Amino acid sequence: MSQKILIVEDDHHISAMVKGALEREGFEATAVFDGEQALTRLKSHTYSMILLDLMLPKLDGMECLKIIRSTSMVPILIMSAKDEDLDKALGLGFGADDYISKPFSMIELLARIKAILRRQAHYMNVAVPTQNEDHVIHIGNLMVNLHSFSVLKNGENVALTAKEFHILKLLISNPSNVYTKSQIYQAVWKDDYHGDENVINVHIRRLREKIEDDPSHPVYIKTLWGIGYKLGDVS
Repeated sequence: MSQKILIVEDDHHISAMVKGALEREGFEATAVFDGEQALTRLKSHTYSMILLDLMLPKLDGMECLKIIRSTSMVPILIMSAKDEDLDKALGLGFGADDYISKPFSMIELLARIKAILRRQAHYMNVAVPTQNEDHVIHIGNLMVNLHSFSVLKNGENVALTAKEFHILKLLISNPSNVYTKSQIYQAVWKDDYHGDENVINVHIRRLREKIEDDPSHPVYIKTLWGIGYKLGDVS
């Protein structure tokens, strides 16, 4: 079966070009033109990936992203002419998997889409433990289930994005290790690190906001200044 991709883009010309390029590559592509249409579509359909513009009518892309991420870990690639670092940080912090700036080439867009889907397939294939593995880890007031990709804090569900979960999994699976930003990026993004520290910083900050009692004084994710991050000494 072909993979289904939802295009959320209000520019009909761009939408048509992207849809045509995806279909020529064997994807099944559906186009909607505002945030409300996207959320309505997602209530009754499942997609392998979402391409999301930020500047959308009725419901802007950032709000749409936050709503989607509250219930789903579907890969999301932001497409936008807004190229400021703040927008990238916000988009990635709210759970986007990647960001491409307009104008972009179809070759680059398709390469990014395929890379994200490859990483998603990798997580699905190797990150889920076998039945014989101990897949529930208790640390402090957290319970991390590596099988269901879920985290409970004091018995309450913590909604992590895929990237946030895999950063946490990396640290708790190797509690004695210190990881540089480059090592975290290569382990979680499955790609070469190009020195964009903001991506790692935003994900660590968002993860701390969700699992730490006091994110400004973290106990689970400790910073070793000038080196990187490691799991805190939490029993």
